Amino acid sequence: MTTFFVIVLVVLMGLVVYSLVRGIVAFLKSTKMDLEREDTGGATEMQLMQNKMMFARIKYQALAVVVVAVLLAISS
Repeated sequence: MTTFFVIVLVVLMGLVVYSLVRGIVAFLKSTKMDLEREDTGGATEMQLMQNKMMFARIKYQALAVVVVAVLLAISS
């Protein structure tokens, strides 16, 4: 059972890194696009992607914390 939770934890950590990198890339692209565009108001596609990826990162981190808490409860 512990092995299962460790595998789940490693997968969640990978998803955290993946969503973090995608969010940073979207941030860099949105910054470049914001400098080049006229002010039309509203969020751009890259800004929406950045928000989506950062929310996914928080979600995966929360799930990873829950898995660690379960692992600690099992090991006690």
